[in-house]
Amino acid sequence: MIIRKEIESDIEAITEVTLAAFKNCQYGNHTEQFIIHALRAADALTVSLVADVEGILVGHIAFSPVTISDSSQNWYGLGPFSVLPEYQKQGIGKALIHEGLSLLKGLGARGCVLVGDPKYYEQFGFRNLPELILEGVPHENFLALPFGENKAQGVVVFHQGFSATV
Repeated sequence: MIIRKEIESDIEAITEVTLAAFKNCQYGNHTEQFIIHALRAADALTVSLVADVEGILVGHIAFSPVTISDSSQNWYGLGPFSVLPEYQKQGIGKALIHEGLSLLKGLGARGCVLVGDPKYYEQFGFRNLPELILEGVPHENFLALPFGENKAQGVVVFHQGFSATV
């Protein structure tokens, strides 16, 4: 398996992976592929990685800037994140997350937030931080990973690309 930055020729395959991964997902509203396109069009994909297994694109992860009401800088949101169903539970998602977080740290990021299952994301150090809030999301599903001492607090807003529906 190779983890690498996305290139232009990956765009269609990223859409296919995203559609397949979220097809039967109970979370989300099945607009994840539109979100990725909107983030890309807005030049807001700070980190966009793919997992390639023998020339087949099997996974994708995106990181984009978020804003926090206390004006904390250099925080990012993880997502959308997808692995083809037949390749899940093989360590591909973990590899994408680890590499993405490493690249964010290298860019001077202060932390990363996401909406997801705490049982999965706690293994990477994500946890619920009461001082960070994402309106409209159950508190237990909004997780953060500060890189160093966390001083950020307030309402977090993901990039406007997350409201894309087409």
